[in-house]
Amino acid sequence: MSNETTIRKRWISLYVENQVGVLSKISGLFSGKSYNLDSLTVGTTEDPSVSRMTIATVSDDETFEQIKKQLNRMVEVIKVIDFTDIFVRMKEILYIKVKKCTKEDKVSLFQIADTFKARVIDYGKDSLLLEFVQTGAKNDAVIKLMKEEYKTIEVVRGGSVGIESISVMER
Repeated sequence: MSNETTIRKRWISLYVENQVGVLSKISGLFSGKSYNLDSLTVGTTEDPSVSRMTIATVSDDETFEQIKKQLNRMVEVIKVIDFTDIFVRMKEILYIKVKKCTKEDKVSLFQIADTFKARVIDYGKDSLLLEFVQTGAKNDAVIKLMKEEYKTIEVVRGGSVGIESISVMER
């Protein structure tokens, strides 16, 4: 057995009781153990008494196993699903506002929106607001491109949400 530990991005999906304080307890578990949360998204499910969380963290195998065990021990946690090595449909929302646009910038931004299947959701005299719903990696690439091409941008991104895939065609 190797002593090497692989530090990599991990994904967990949790079903939790939809109660006041549950989000705080779960994020407190991470901060109390000095585990970093890369992303945390939560919303109610088809059952209004149950919420589903999607959490991203970066850790080694041993630490990740500890995280899952500690989450499983929490009374409010109904189910823990490790998304790290299974086929999952996962997307995140990203908004990019480009300010101080020229007319040429706007033409270019509409082409970028078309290429990345984004939507132009707001438009002003010298600004444009784009909405992207895609994987985190694609959103990373869009942000990098936009930072290189435009001087004044504002970026807001939500955490990823995911669900187990029906087929194994895409990860």
